[in-house]
Amino acid sequence: MDKTQLLKLARMKMPFGRYQGRLLMDLPEPYLLWFAKEGFPKGELGELLALMLEIRIHGLESILKPLRHSP
Repeated sequence: MDKTQLLKLARMKMPFGRYQGRLLMDLPEPYLLWFAKEGFPKGELGELLALMLEIRIHGLESILKPLRHSP
């Protein structure tokens, strides 16, 4: 987990699906768990979704909140 990945979680929007347009950090946990069960997308998006699930599971969402609005 590096700062670049954390910034992307706080600012990147989901490009498709039911939650298209929602920030990755705001995706609901059941949606992330569904991806974990069915398979994360390939590439960077999948890596970020898996990281977001880990952050959520460990209760570390607070590390992302300050990044949402920082330059």
